[in-house]
Amino acid sequence: MATLLPPPKRQKSNYAKSLEKPKEPEPEIAIPSIVVQFKSSEDGSNLGPAINLPADTGRDALQMLVNKLRGETEDPLPYAFHLLPKLPSTSTTPQSSRVQINNSIQLDALKVSGTTFSPEDVFELWCEPQAVFRVRSVGRCSATLTGHSSPILCCAHSPTGKYAATGSGDATARIWDMDTETPKWTLTGHKGWVLCVEWDSREKILATGGHDGQVRLWTPATGQPFGQPLLGHTKWITSLSFEPLHLMSSKSTSPRLATASKDGTVRIWNTSTRTLDFVLTGHAASVNVVRWGGENVIYTGSSDRTVKVWSGVDGKLIRTLNEHAHWVNTMALSTDFILRTGPYDHTGKLPKDDEEAKSIALARYKHLTSTHPEALITGSDDHTLFLWPDQASSSFSSTATPKKPLARLTGHQKQVNHVAFSPDGRMIASAGFDNAVKIWEGKTGKFIASLRGHVAAVYRVAWSADSRMLVSASKDTTLKLWNLKTYKIRIDLPGHTDEVYCVDFVADKVVSGGRDKSVKM
Repeated sequence: MATLLPPPKRQKSNYAKSLEKPKEPEPEIAIPSIVVQFKSSEDGSNLGPAINLPADTGRDALQMLVNKLRGETEDPLPYAFHLLPKLPSTSTTPQSSRVQINNSIQLDALKVSGTTFSPEDVFELWCEPQAVFRVRSVGRCSATLTGHSSPILCCAHSPTGKYAATGSGDATARIWDMDTETPKWTLTGHKGWVLCVEWDSREKILATGGHDGQVRLWTPATGQPFGQPLLGHTKWITSLSFEPLHLMSSKSTSPRLATASKDGTVRIWNTSTRTLDFVLTGHAASVNVVRWGGENVIYTGSSDRTVKVWSGVDGKLIRTLNEHAHWVNTMALSTDFILRTGPYDHTGKLPKDDEEAKSIALARYKHLTSTHPEALITGSDDHTLFLWPDQASSSFSSTATPKKPLARLTGHQKQVNHVAFSPDGRMIASAGFDNAVKIWEGKTGKFIASLRGHVAAVYRVAWSADSRMLVSASKDTTLKLWNLKTYKIRIDLPGHTDEVYCVDFVADKVVSGGRDKSVKM
């Protein structure tokens, strides 16, 4: 039997319509007007007087107001806004330390249940200037490059983003061309796994450290070794760090290199003559990470639970920071990004010669540290992180008292694997074996948000150059790109078939490598 269609609906006659009650117009909700005091997040000063605004004033209008107050009408800066919640005197629960304003104060603060804001308050709106340029979001895997015959253990972008280097368990390192997304050179010579790769900030030297205790230098333009390997470590190399460009002496043609090893020493090499300058001894166990700061101090973190601060001039020990209760795995400087990219910024201009490059690098460094002096963050197997104040400026005497940490950052439930400052130094991201990525304030170390989504340990995190995006690599075979306005996943980047060990973010490309032996971009 064929299916019958239901009969059509009877239309209401005009007479029936006239008997219905007219609908009452919905009462308009009155929008409260609030008093807003704009405050600068850099020094805490007020930007002009308090202003009376409707609560639904949008973020764009707020940005315009702040630029007017600061007198920047020709070249307006983008801003991010947040409120600090008031804690009722009775509450003991730790709150998230800020309320992000993405739409308007009405939607993000007053309408949200459980907040303590009322329209009668004076709203202290903290303004953070954002990067003037914006990095395009990563959306798809544009290339999968095979070539390594063992898992990829480390990857690093060159300062201009033209090349990427990867080191692998097959005892080779490879340089990839990022513009064409093709393999460029294969660097052979190590006798064991290549554990770390590092570029100098002029993109003239690539250093690789191996499980065989050798450090090798390469010329990226030709793929040839840059002189003999640097021998001297008795165990494998754990970390490499080049001297920042603006500290180079005018006589030398290439920066010095600090190499940390499992044998508990850090060696400082002169890369142009390939000779040893000095050795930093004093750690009782493996040195896991070394960083060369912009104030010419060298920071080393070790499995003997200490972080030591050394002078980069003669290698004298300045002080020892011992607060951690377990191995120190990772550390980052707030100036890492500036020191790594040296004279190259988002405009893409190239310096004419070494002197100009040096002056540009120094100007960029001074500009960043004028508002935030160089800070250090260390992460450890004791599940905590410590934020340390600027270690260099106080004095170079060895009797200087260790400075107390600014903050102890607790919240990870397992070992902390990797930590990174955002390029503008305002935020810190930390990754741990507890599947979480946590975001902290760069100046105070206050907790901001936890990024949940990975289902296994997170190995690495990397920031975009404008500090608006974060990408994390995990044991669960995925990369995740996070939106830092909502603290939710912006895009999931699957594709690897096994654990992802390393990731790096430059311009609008992400490079990742892992146990499946392939490099993805």
